[in-house]
Amino acid sequence: SCARRWWAVDMAPRLFIDDALAAGRALTLPERAARHVQVLRLQPGAAVILFDGRGGEWSARVEAMGARAVRVQVLEHHPIERELALHVTLALAMPAGDRMDVVVEKATELGVAAIAPLLSERSVLRLSGERASKRAAHWQPIAVAACAQCGRNRVPTVLAPRQLAACL
Repeated sequence: SCARRWWAVDMAPRLFIDDALAAGRALTLPERAARHVQVLRLQPGAAVILFDGRGGEWSARVEAMGARAVRVQVLEHHPIERELALHVTLALAMPAGDRMDVVVEKATELGVAAIAPLLSERSVLRLSGERASKRAAHWQPIAVAACAQCGRNRVPTVLAPRQLAACL
């Protein structure tokens, strides 16, 4: 048999499940994760990795594929931690436009535990109240997607934008 090359290693897709996972549990994937499995054209019996943001990851197997629903069987927990030794919170003045999306993605990939967007005196972007909460809600799934992509098992918290004094 030929030796496997690093670029030929099969990697099971990583899916975030915002629910407590347990070995032996059968579950229907949430819509976003199910769509990902369908786009990859996985078939029953295919391996997937699930993580719930609470640490570690779970091996699972696709059991059934439907037009809208995908059922998986959770198999085994792997207590793998890929977090930094220090708890790092990134506090930054929010850039204008969609640049904050990229900051959240890259900060997550680098291993921050929390992201604290700051409202600064000279910022172009001005958010407050409900609009600020909606932006934080927009950034949290970006952090989840970055975790799935880079292999982290703990999702950083994206805080609502606030003034520097409130952050300190």
